[in-house]
Amino acid sequence: MATKKRSTDKLKTVKPSGKRDENFFELVFEVARQIPKGRVTSYGAIAECLGAKSSARMVGWAMNGAGRVRPKVPAHRVVNRLGILSGKHHFSPPGMMEKLLKKEGIKVKNDCVVDFQKLFWDPVKELGF
Repeated sequence: MATKKRSTDKLKTVKPSGKRDENFFELVFEVARQIPKGRVTSYGAIAECLGAKSSARMVGWAMNGAGRVRPKVPAHRVVNRLGILSGKHHFSPPGMMEKLLKKEGIKVKNDCVVDFQKLFWDPVKELGF
């Protein structure tokens, strides 16, 4: 006889990869922690590294909550595919993302990383995935 689900049973959120949100976010944080100071990567590059190439937006959601995670996650080093500081509005104050990048020697002009291609850190290549 099948058991009935109780209203108190929680549904688990599952991603297209079959992993729960928390696990995917933790993997995103672990990759982001590997980004060297003075380098940047993109949401899509992290997603591709994790085998979820079409999940760049989910990486963005993870980065949005990275400020509350320990050990720290250098979310300021993750930008969009064009090098634009698209996540700057999730920092408090919004200029903090640029300030943190500049502190690491990364030049930013008009909310865009100068020499983005040169500073780009590809986790697929660097981590051997």
